[in-house]
Amino acid sequence: MNKLLTISFWAVMAVAAAAQAAPPPDLMARIHFAGAGRISADANATAFTNEFCSAEARALESQTLDKLSRAPAAWFRSKIPPGAGDGATQLRPLLDDLLKSEWVFEMRDAGHGSPEYALAIRLNDQRAQLWQKNLQNLLESWTKISAQKVPGGWELRKHEPPNLLRFTRATADWVVVDCGQDQLTLADNILGPFSQTKMATGESNWLTADLDWPRLGRLFPALARFDFPKLELQCLGRDGNLRLNGRFILARPLPALESWRVSTNAIHQPFTSFTAVRGIGPWLMRQSWAQRYEIQPPPNQFFFWALPQIPFQTFAAAPVPDANAALAQLDAKLSPGFNNKSPNPSLPPMAMELTNNEITWHGIPFFAPFVQTLHEPAGEFLYGGFFPNTPRGRPLPPELWQQLHTPNLVYYHWEITAERLKELPELTQLMLMITRHKQLDVNSPAGKWLNRIGPSLGNSVTEILQSAPNELTFTRKSPGGLTALELIALANWLEATNFPGCDLSLPFIHRRRPPPRTTNPPTAQTPMTPPPAHRPPP
Repeated sequence: MNKLLTISFWAVMAVAAAAQAAPPPDLMARIHFAGAGRISADANATAFTNEFCSAEARALESQTLDKLSRAPAAWFRSKIPPGAGDGATQLRPLLDDLLKSEWVFEMRDAGHGSPEYALAIRLNDQRAQLWQKNLQNLLESWTKISAQKVPGGWELRKHEPPNLLRFTRATADWVVVDCGQDQLTLADNILGPFSQTKMATGESNWLTADLDWPRLGRLFPALARFDFPKLELQCLGRDGNLRLNGRFILARPLPALESWRVSTNAIHQPFTSFTAVRGIGPWLMRQSWAQRYEIQPPPNQFFFWALPQIPFQTFAAAPVPDANAALAQLDAKLSPGFNNKSPNPSLPPMAMELTNNEITWHGIPFFAPFVQTLHEPAGEFLYGGFFPNTPRGRPLPPELWQQLHTPNLVYYHWEITAERLKELPELTQLMLMITRHKQLDVNSPAGKWLNRIGPSLGNSVTEILQSAPNELTFTRKSPGGLTALELIALANWLEATNFPGCDLSLPFIHRRRPPPRTTNPPTAQTPMTPPPAHRPPP
């Protein structure tokens, strides 16, 4: 589940994109950011301003940039000479410009095993001089090599790849930082797709990019874990909402979409969120993290929904050929990891039990997880949740049925983000506690930011359609651009101690085993000790 949430979060956050023409074959990544200065001046930026320009957002921004300024030294620790410093003093003011100013980043396959990177950023003379001085001083201290002057800037040659770094003034208001092997070509071409005329008149998109995730994953193994396809997106403001549009280009064609099979007995109104996805089975079979939990055949459709008022009333259902057999498989897969074990030493061991075609978990505070079988006219289902469902309310609205009949619909999500952001933290905090992960501190900058933006968020709608055998197109309309789950995931990530890494795990504390009991009566040498005081549940 955590992997699915992480993938869901990165799939919508991945810097957004797409030029209309096909990208060049050597392009691995291209990102164009319009700059916060220009975005905040847009008449459509009200929701963006509310979400990212408050005092709470500024505090979170400052903390995040402080962490990022120290990250390069951690990445290159083994290559930096002792006593060279972490470079945070030089890098921190430059990160402010990456938020405020317009910039373009490209990464291309240079054909000899090491890519070429280039960043072009729009700066005035004062900021350009600061970039030139700070980067030169930092790189010289880290490499112990003096940079040499070139027209409009400097370049530094090293002995190991990337062995050439260059800083140049490309135009009157643009500078380019380029690095790669021997010959650098991106500096001359990086601004080509974004002509000066287009930039002067103002592109409507706030953020655009092309990302070849499979090729990036081969270079950076941490990205390969997400198993993303090629991704193209666009982000812009329109009618008081943020709009995300783009497409996924799949490595293999999507199987034929089967008709939706909806559990009309379990799924009912009122909703605060509803999600439906189909065609996911083949993808799940390729995920190493999911294989130890998979039943065969893996479900090809999933439905998720949440009810108002009770935070733990979040549910899921999946159609299966034989619900009883699927439940037995699930029990066999999960029970070794649960029975008589506790992922958190401060909690009692959990117990998992299969009875009457239902799996239940005991020993978990505050909620009662379950998975059970359903037999309905639409077919058989596995159905589960964190808390008992309320009696069947109003049936599914006609608008939802109409939405599910959209041709080639693969994924649909709707939520009242403000309401969902009030409910989800209790569930996510409890799940983090049970699995021994760091909980989000409500008084941290990210916690205060979530509390600040929650009431201003309205409905969020996301649709993904199959537009070709190996292509999915998607749209997102939302005042804040992100769903409640994505906002919570973002907040937890930004508060990770190793950010931009995402290690939220807590150190494991071994429980001391109690001394063996004795049947001998107490003596003067073995005084009877009183029983320990009862410890209330956390």
